[in-house]
Formats: sequence, C-alpha cells, structure tokens
Amino acid sequence: FRMTMNAGQFTSRGFKVVVLDLLTYAGHLENLKGHQDKIEFVQGDIADVATVQRVFDQNHFDAVFNFAAESHVDRSIADSAAFIRTNVTGVQVLLQASKAKWELRSPGDRSRFRFVQISTDEVFGALGETGYFTESTPYAPNSPYSASKAAGDHLVRAWFHTYGLPTIITNCSNNYGQRQYPEKLIPHMIECALSEKPLPVYGNGQNVRDWIHVSDHCAGVWLAAEKGTPGESYCFGGRSERRNLNVVESICDILDLLKPRANKASYRNLISFVEDRKGHDWRYAIDDSRAERELGFKRTYQSFEIGLEQTVKWYLENQDWVKKVKA
Repeated sequence: FRMTMNAGQFTSRGFKVVVLDLLTYAGHLENLKGHQDKIEFVQGDIADVATVQRVFDQNHFDAVFNFAAESHVDRSIADSAAFIRTNVTGVQVLLQASKAKWELRSPGDRSRFRFVQISTDEVFGALGETGYFTESTPYAPNSPYSASKAAGDHLVRAWFHTYGLPTIITNCSNNYGQRQYPEKLIPHMIECALSEKPLPVYGNGQNVRDWIHVSDHCAGVWLAAEKGTPGESYCFGGRSERRNLNVVESICDILDLLKPRANKASYRNLISFVEDRKGHDWRYAIDDSRAERELGFKRTYQSFEIGLEQTVKWYLENQDWVKKVKA
C-alpha cells in the first residue's frame, strides 16, 4: 500500500514511474487503481538477476526506491526463506544493477542519482519504557524479519562506502492507512470484528508501537530522496505511541459508532488475549527531529485517532477490495 501512495507522489510531479512487483499474496494490481495510465508495471522478482537487468536496460532511472519487502513478522518466524531472498538477495541484485548503470552516467548525471532503501524501526531492536530510536541507534534486530531488513540495510551502506553509489536509508515506524493487506494489525482487527470473530491480541496487549500514516511516511521518503545526503539515513515516525490493546479498543469504539453490532453490544467484547509472539519486542518509538530539521519533514496526520477513524471508514466502504485481495 506504500507503493500506491508513492506512485501518486511521483506521477503528480511529472516523473515516469516503473513499478516492479512480483504480486505475491500481498501484492495486487488493484492497489494501483487510478495510476495505471501514468506508470509502467512489470511483474517480476527483485531477486531475479535477468528480470532486474532487463528493467534497467530499458530505462534510464534517476532514482531507485526499494519498497519491496517480505514484512510480516509472524510469517518470518514460521519460515524465513522468502525473507532472506527478497530482503537480502533482492537488495544485492538491485544494488548491483544500480551500480552498473550509475557508473555509465556522466559525472553530473551521477550526482543526481539516488538509491533509496526503505527500512523499518525494527532493525534497532526493542526499547524499554523510555527512550527513542534515532539515526545513530545501533542495529540489534530480534526477529528473522528485522534481521533480514538489517542485512539489506548493511549492504546498502556498503555499496555507498565501497563504490560511492549515492544511497539513502529510511527507517519508519508502524504504517497504517488504506489498502494495507488484512494480515496487519489494524485491518485484521477490522475484518475480524465485522465477521463477529474474536479479536486476537498478543500477550496482555501492553506492547507499544509508534504509528505513522502511510501518506506521511511516503512524503518523508520523497524528501529523503530529494534533499537527503547520500550515505545517510533518516527516521520517520508518527509521534503516536499506543499500546496494542489501546489501538484495538479504539478500533472497536469507532466501529461501535459507524457500524453497531446487531446485538448492540460493544465490539470490545470480542477482544481475546492469545499466546504472545515469540521474541515479541516490547516498545518501538522514533525521534524524527533530524528529518524535520534537515529535510523539512512535517506530518499531515498530527492525530493518530483522526487517521485511524479515516482508515476504519475506508475499510468499511471498501469491503469489495478486501474480498478481492484475499481471494
């Protein structure tokens, strides 16, 4: 769903956009609705050398944005192989192709190129009750997913320091908004509630996450590419820390108002606590003051609750989309 938002960021500025996506279980052309006439879509695997080489041979890119990732922690715990292929090997393939084309450019043309690696705050590990992740926080990933993302980030850093490829890394907090695949917390809880199923909350629900709206995140990524310094990283957060249980309760309260249950009971009654996730990180929170100071980053969504209500409304109004992507 970040791909959807970024397509709009670029096409609105007059750029030609080529989207390379394998269309796995969480990827759907439906997500590019409204942008089809402004982009070129290529179905393919970023870890496939021949496919990536063909795309690069056919285009003269000013920037490469790697949004591609296997990203669901639970899936990485069950089977990490796909995560290593996409998040590590895929990054290496993209870097090699970018480097080869970048080296053929004129000196002035080289300076305009950017390779932007979109990463996560999970590479930093877990926080206690206080403190924040910043660009200088050491990497300490705790899940197969975050470890694979950290590995990809390290490759990006190495390609800058070894070859001089102009790379930038961005680390964001939990994204939310429309068109997010229903396995993620917010759309999953909405779907369960509307189906009158238990709302499964890990452990006691007290783990803390910082939430950033997808449109704010994508605006930050664009700023990083446009104004960021090659070789640097930039963090983007929502300054909206919430305990997982409180997020689920807020979803229930919004649904109580927008789509009351037939029995008039609160959706909160469906909340069910389940066995905690293995190695569950306690708390994530980002200090993105550097991005504000150096890039001029500003959040449109200052209130998580307002953004959450808009998100719930979108899913209520787009149940056909949910059915399509899960079919």
